[in-house]
Amino acid sequence: MAEDTPETRAGFAALIGVPNAGKSTLLNSLVGSKVSIVSRKVQTTRALVRGIAIEGSAQIVFVDTPGIFAPKRRLDRAMVTSAWSGAADADAVCLLVDARKGVDEEVEAVLGKLPDLRRPKILVLNKIDVIARERLLDLAASLNARLPFDHTFMISALTGDGVPDLRRVLAGLMPPGPWLYPEDQVSDAPLRLLAAEITREKIYDRLHEELPYSSTVETDQWQVRPDGSVRIEQTIFVERESQRKIVLGKGGQTIKAIGQAARVDIAEAADAPVHLFLYVKVRENWADDPERYREMGLDFPRG
Repeated sequence: MAEDTPETRAGFAALIGVPNAGKSTLLNSLVGSKVSIVSRKVQTTRALVRGIAIEGSAQIVFVDTPGIFAPKRRLDRAMVTSAWSGAADADAVCLLVDARKGVDEEVEAVLGKLPDLRRPKILVLNKIDVIARERLLDLAASLNARLPFDHTFMISALTGDGVPDLRRVLAGLMPPGPWLYPEDQVSDAPLRLLAAEITREKIYDRLHEELPYSSTVETDQWQVRPDGSVRIEQTIFVERESQRKIVLGKGGQTIKAIGQAARVDIAEAADAPVHLFLYVKVRENWADDPERYREMGLDFPRG
């Protein structure tokens, strides 16, 4: 390698935190593209979603983990296990804290387990656009007193304020080595999975008060047509007939609106015109079906 060519670096940075801390918004901001779903409903990121960013000669593979919370159901346990395994495998770990909420019981629980991770740890205080500077500084000081972080950043994932500085420091923490993905790739999530996640986000956007958390989307068909467009068929699974009626809406209006919103984002992700067909099916207790976990990239917890 010529002396004036910077040495390439590549590695993994995990984003961990409690639900709704803003991890998915931050991931999309770091990558500069939509790779993770953003919803007002908590616990929307179920599997490890990876987004890829280039910073100088470094490639950073960001792992957006599910929010860490006290698991009650089998699906919850799978998500929390997935989050901690993603952090343990990373080259750097970013703890994202909602600066407005500060330290609650859930954040306390995460702080208690962080010393076990022998990785550079970065404290990221998010939502600084809605909090007084004095409170921010006090929060940063108290958290660093509890657990010395290698770096502390104050950012707004929504506006992008402070995000480039965070990305630069993470790039420097990546180990030397060849890049892991092609330069123009922004996610290692297969497009079929990403398309399902996008549709799930649109369901939550529209029905977050009415529809329980237990709905999932699977991409059944992905057919590239001769004109370059893509025909996609997806099934939305719910647990009861009453939920199916909510998703369909009066005269099919709700599912039509969900489909229109999802199609725009999927077309952007696929970089092709999209023909999207949505179906709603009742599958009772899908959250206890190992096959559904494999579809989401999660290990099925026994017991």
